[in-house]
Amino acid sequence: MGEKGDEEQLLGFLNAVLGHSGKEPIKSVEILENKALTADIVNGKSCILYVRAALADGTMLNIEVQLRNKHNIDRRSLFHWSRMYSESLNKGEDYQKLPNVIAVNIVDFDFPAEGDVHTCFHLREDTNPSLILTDALEIRFINMVKWRRLADKDIANDPLHRWLVWFDAKSPKELVEEVTCMDSAIMAANEKQEYITQDWEERDLYRRRQMAIMDYNSGINYARKEGLQEGELIGEQKGLREGEEKKAIEIARKALAEGASVEFVQKITGLDMETIQGLSG
Repeated sequence: MGEKGDEEQLLGFLNAVLGHSGKEPIKSVEILENKALTADIVNGKSCILYVRAALADGTMLNIEVQLRNKHNIDRRSLFHWSRMYSESLNKGEDYQKLPNVIAVNIVDFDFPAEGDVHTCFHLREDTNPSLILTDALEIRFINMVKWRRLADKDIANDPLHRWLVWFDAKSPKELVEEVTCMDSAIMAANEKQEYITQDWEERDLYRRRQMAIMDYNSGINYARKEGLQEGELIGEQKGLREGEEKKAIEIARKALAEGASVEFVQKITGLDMETIQGLSG
């Protein structure tokens, strides 16, 4: 949801989150930072992900995903909220031009310890909590630990529950497939995830093959220096190549199905042309 072109997914997610407060559905959203996603982020290996966006009414959004508890998420979120709030005002402008800023935090640890899966904080008067100082500040937390503890997940009626099923790496595959079919925005997000992961696999295989070639050349040079037989090292490298062949064929099939040329597939997989042409037939 962090790249230009992902507005549909982001809009669906934000409406699912903000709808819990009875807010009117958002009609459009602008992604402010064109953040390039990587397989590490998609597969949950990165601890932090930011998405910054703006709504048509000027409201700014800072969305953060954090997987590891660094025991500072409350102050961290407030800091990022305040920076987005203050940087929105140019020098000499009226304070009235400061926008409302909503911070949405998806955390994979138990914060806040009290409250529900989805909590929302404002600046309220101590003795009269219904009295809010300003609607400029809104900080939300979605607690994935509490989410997993829920006995009943209402995916039929609650779009946020559908999104959390999709977000949760521990969700059963069948349940993920169900919510994907129920929600077009989740389906778009799922397709983007698969594309990023596949694209990364292709690049990773190409990188590893380049490394294998360099290792092979280094080994040959070492063999010549030590007076070893070149065939001994070739045998070792052959075993490595055979071990990768199955994965290379799998990636080749995916690349061909996406319309990649035979020449490109050969470049990223190292397979011979005859094998690749057999896969495309």
